[in-house]
Amino acid sequence: MKFAYRFSNLLGAVYRQGNLNFSKDGNAVISPVGNRISVFDLKNNTSETLPFSTTKNITCVGLSPDGSLAIVVDEDGAAVLVSLITRAILHHFHFHKPVSSIRFSPDGRKFIVTKENVALMYHAPGKKREFNAFVLDKSYYGPYDETTCIDWTDDSKCFVVGSKDMSTWVFGAERWANLIYYSLGGHKDIIVGCFFEKDSLDLYTVSQDGTLCVWESDTELDGLILKKSQDKPKIPRQGEEEEEEEGEERDKVEGEEGEVIRGKVETAKEREKKKNVRYKMMSKHFFNKEGDFNNLTAAAYHKPNHILVTGFASGIFHLHELPEFNLIHSLSISDQRIASVAINSSGDWIGFGCSRMGQLLVWEWQSESYVFKQQGHFNNMASLAYSPDGQYIVTGGDDSKVKVWNTNTGLCFVTFTEHTSSVTHVTFTSSGFVIVSASLDGTVRAFDLHRYRNFRTFTSPRPAQFSSLAVDVSGELVSAGAQDSFEIFLWSMQTGRLLEVLAGHEGPVSCLCFSPVQSVLASCSWDRTVRLWDMLDSWQTKETLPLTSDGLAVTYRADGQELAVATLNGEISFWNPRTATQNGSVAGRHDLQTGRKETDKITAKQAAKGKSFTSLCYSADGESVLAGGQSKFVCIYNIKEQMLMKKFEISCNLSFDAMEEFLDRRKMTEFGSLALVDEGAGDGDGVSISLPGVRRGDMSSRHFKPEIRVSSLRFSPTGRSWAATTTEGLLVYSLDGSLVFDPYDLDLDVTPASIRKQLRLQEWASAIVLAFRLNEKALKQEVLEKVPHGQIPVVCGSLPDIYVEKLLGFIATCLEKSGHLQFYMTWAQNLLMLHGQKLKNRSGAILPTLQALQKSIQRHFDDLSKLCDFNMYNIRYAVALSKQRGLKRAAEEETEDQEEEDEELSEEMSEASLEDAEMML
Repeated sequence: MKFAYRFSNLLGAVYRQGNLNFSKDGNAVISPVGNRISVFDLKNNTSETLPFSTTKNITCVGLSPDGSLAIVVDEDGAAVLVSLITRAILHHFHFHKPVSSIRFSPDGRKFIVTKENVALMYHAPGKKREFNAFVLDKSYYGPYDETTCIDWTDDSKCFVVGSKDMSTWVFGAERWANLIYYSLGGHKDIIVGCFFEKDSLDLYTVSQDGTLCVWESDTELDGLILKKSQDKPKIPRQGEEEEEEEGEERDKVEGEEGEVIRGKVETAKEREKKKNVRYKMMSKHFFNKEGDFNNLTAAAYHKPNHILVTGFASGIFHLHELPEFNLIHSLSISDQRIASVAINSSGDWIGFGCSRMGQLLVWEWQSESYVFKQQGHFNNMASLAYSPDGQYIVTGGDDSKVKVWNTNTGLCFVTFTEHTSSVTHVTFTSSGFVIVSASLDGTVRAFDLHRYRNFRTFTSPRPAQFSSLAVDVSGELVSAGAQDSFEIFLWSMQTGRLLEVLAGHEGPVSCLCFSPVQSVLASCSWDRTVRLWDMLDSWQTKETLPLTSDGLAVTYRADGQELAVATLNGEISFWNPRTATQNGSVAGRHDLQTGRKETDKITAKQAAKGKSFTSLCYSADGESVLAGGQSKFVCIYNIKEQMLMKKFEISCNLSFDAMEEFLDRRKMTEFGSLALVDEGAGDGDGVSISLPGVRRGDMSSRHFKPEIRVSSLRFSPTGRSWAATTTEGLLVYSLDGSLVFDPYDLDLDVTPASIRKQLRLQEWASAIVLAFRLNEKALKQEVLEKVPHGQIPVVCGSLPDIYVEKLLGFIATCLEKSGHLQFYMTWAQNLLMLHGQKLKNRSGAILPTLQALQKSIQRHFDDLSKLCDFNMYNIRYAVALSKQRGLKRAAEEETEDQEEEDEELSEEMSEASLEDAEMML
C-alpha cells in the first residue's frame, strides 16, 4: 500500500495542440495536453486528466454524438479508441500517416478520417465487443493536396472535405445517383473550415486569407436518389447461349410496341429525377477589409443559431451571423495565434485554444464574459512547493511566472507576474499564507495569498542571480544562494532588511534547506561540501560535511534528525546533522536509465555516467526518499534498507527528446540523423529564425523538441500524494486505495458476515476493529455510519490505541468528500479529546494523518464560511430593506396624518370665518 501511487492529475498545462471538443451536455471541455486528455468541468470548476496516454503528442480528437466514445490520434497516426464513461482504452489502431481531422457522423454509424489527400470512411464501433473496431467502408479521392477539415450534413447523407489545394469537395456517404462528388473553388488560399447549413446541402467555406464563400445547392437533402445496385453480368454456358438469344428475340418481338412507349416515358421521368446536384456561389465576404488582421487560423459554426466563429493569428476572434454576414462582436483574447475553436451544443459558450501560450479560454458571447480562463507555464517549470495543509501547490517557471494551483480542483487561481526572469525556486512559509520566490532577475519576492500582492522584495547589495531559496520554520528568516558570487544572503521578512551575507563556499550554492526543528541552515555547493550555519550563534558555520562529488540537492527529514544530499556522481548520502557523521548512501546512477538524445554522439549507457539526481524529497513518514533528475524516471528508495523500492515512469511521450535508449538506425544517414532535419516552414505565419544563443524556451524556433527531465519533487504533507515538475507539466501521483487489498491482522473469523453480525448485536467497538482488520473502505464506512450519534464518545473511549490512528486517518479521508459533516466532526473531536495525550507522544508518526484531517476541515470551513457570509449579507440586506420600507411607511403615515390635520384646521378656519361674516352682517 505504501508505494501504490498512481497518476491522478496533470496540472500546469491546459492545452498544447489539437482540436478542442465540448461534451454532449456542453458543460465540459475536452482538451488535448501533450499525449494526454484533460477534461475541464465548467459547472463544478474542476479538472481531470484521463488515465491513459499516447506514444506521441495528440493532434486530433473525435467524439461520438452520444459522448460515450472518443477516437484520439497522435502525430504519427496511431489511434486509440477510448470509452469516456469507464475511462478505459478499448482498441488500438494505426493509420500509418499523420491524420489532419476526424469526425463522427451525426447518427453515430460512421466516421471520416482525413490523411494526406484521402478521406477514409469507417464503420463506427458498436456497443458490442468486436475483433476489429475500425472497419474501412470507402475511400474518397479528389483533392490534390492535404485535406484540412470535415463536416457532415444533419442526416449523415453527405459530407464535405476542405483541402490545402484551395478546393472543397462534397461527397455522398451513400451511392447517390445524382451526387457522387462535387468540387468547389472560389478561394485563393488554404481552406480552414467548411460547414453545411442546418438540414440542407447549402455550404459555407472559409479560407486562410479571410474569405467566406456562401454556396447554394439546387437540391434538397430529400432530393438525393439512391443508386440502384447493378447486378454483375451473368456468364452463360456454351449450350445455353443460342436458347437465350432466341428467347430474348421472341420476347422483344411480342412486346415491342408497349415496351418502347413505356421505355420513353420512364427515361424522361428518370432524367427529371436524376438531375445532378449543382452548386452556385451566392455571395463572397472578406474578413480582412482594412488589412488589420493576419491569417485566419481556426473556424467553427453552430448550425441551430447560424453563428460563425473565426480565430486569427493575431489572437482576435470574430462572431458573425450567417448568411447575412452580420458582425455580432470581435475581441482580442491573446497576443498569439488561436489554434482551435469549438462551440458547445447550446451555442452559448465558445472554447478557444492558443497552443504557443498554452491558453484555454471559454467565452460566453451573449453576456460577453469569461466562463473559464486558464493558462499553464508555456516554458519549463523549475520548482514547486506544497502548502502546509496540502491544499495548494505553487509552481515557478522559466516564463518568470509564479502560479498557485488548487489540488482539489486542479485549476490555477492566481498568477504573479512581478519577476522579469526565470523563477528558480518557490516555497511556502509555515503559516501557508505567504509564498516566497527566487529568480535570476536578482530579486527574492514575497507574495500575500490574502490580498494577492507582492508585499516584500528582497535584493542584494550587488546584482546576483539567485538559484536557491529557503525560509525558516518561524517564517522570519529568508535565505537565498547566488550562483555567481558563491554567497548566501539572509533577510528579515518583517523589516525586509538584509541581515547578513554568509561567505565560505568556493563554488555556486546549488541548494538551501532550513531544519524543521531548529534554526540551522544547510547549504549545498559545487565545492563538494555541505555547510550547516547556526542562525542563533552569529550565523557561524556549525559543521562542514565533506562530499565525494559536487553537491546538487540537500533536504532535511521532517523530524530534523537526518539530512539527505544528492551529488554529481549519482549518489545519495544520508547524514546525521547533530554528529556530522554519514549514516549510509545509495548509488543511484544506474537507476536513472537516461535515454539517448538525437544529437548525442555517444550511447545512452555512456551518457548515463554524467547524469545524476537534481531533486530530493523525504516522504511524509521519513522512511523513504524520492529522487529525480535528467531522466524519465522518479525513484523511491528505502532509507533503512538503502535499496530501490519503486521506479515511476513519468512519461512515455516520444515527442520528447532522450526518451529512447537506442536511436532508430533507419533514421541515420551519412549526414547525421534525419530527425534533426527541420521540415516545413512553420505553422503558416512565416519562417521564424531562431534567436542566437538561446538554448531552451526559444519562442521563435520552428522546430523544438524538449528533453524529458524532472526539475523538482515534493511530497504532500498529508502523505497521500506527491508531485513532480517535469517537461510534460506538473504531475500529481496519489495513493489509490480502491485497487489495493491491504488487510491488517487478517484471520479466518474476519469476514464481512461476522462484521455485520456484530453490528446487529450492537457491538460497535468490536465491529469497527474487525472492519479495520479487513480494511475494505466501503465496509469501514458502512460500520462507522451505523454507529448511533450518542454512542460515539463511548465507542471512542473503548477503542484499542493501535486502531485510534487508523480510524483518525480514515475519518480524514471520508471527511473530504462526505456530506455527513457534523457526524464525522464528532468522531474526530472525541478521538482527539480522549486520546490526545497518547497521540501527542507519537506526534512525529501521526503528523501526516493530522495534516490530512486539517486539510479536510479547512476545505469545509472555507466553503461554509463563504456560504455563511453570503447568507449574512443577504439577511442584512433584507433587514435594511425592511427598515427602509418601515421608515417609508411611517413617513407616508405621518404625511397622511399631517394632511388630515391640515384639512381639519382649514375646515375650522372656514367655519370660523363664516361665523364672523354672519356676525358682521
